[in-house]
Amino acid sequence: MKKLIPLACVVLQINPASAQTASIPTTKASMETCLQASRAKLDGDVVKLELKTERGVPTYEFELAGKERIMEFECDANTGQITEEEQEVDSPDHPTFKSKAKISLKQAQEIALKAHPGKIVETEFEIESNGNPSYEFDIEKADGSEAKLEVDAVTGGIVEDDQQEIYQIGKE
Repeated sequence: MKKLIPLACVVLQINPASAQTASIPTTKASMETCLQASRAKLDGDVVKLELKTERGVPTYEFELAGKERIMEFECDANTGQITEEEQEVDSPDHPTFKSKAKISLKQAQEIALKAHPGKIVETEFEIESNGNPSYEFDIEKADGSEAKLEVDAVTGGIVEDDQQEIYQIGKE
């Protein structure tokens, strides 16, 4: 389980390669509005907050640790509406993940690196809102920029691949 970060120890991480090209987008919904929408789904402590653009839309992503589970919520920063919910699990051996996965971790890594050659620096295991398991990878590319994408563990298809992280508060 991930350690909770006290507010006094919050770390802002900005990818140096994207920091030169990324600017903080204008949003119509506040971070607080999106946090309230996320907490309406799961009462929990904020472990991580990201602001990113996804398919050109400014999006807040909150990782909340509840009493029995950890969830990620994506919120459209223009509407304040939750657009995606994912449950994080510790490994591909989690019973829900394992029962449906047809693509191994190694196969998923190969798919991800074919899309974005580089080095995988982080892997997360998630259960999507439709119940399908997915692998989420952070890939450091040769130019120092980072690619984030998800590979569906049932089909091997790339679920998400159009993200640009603006900033992150908290710890991966």
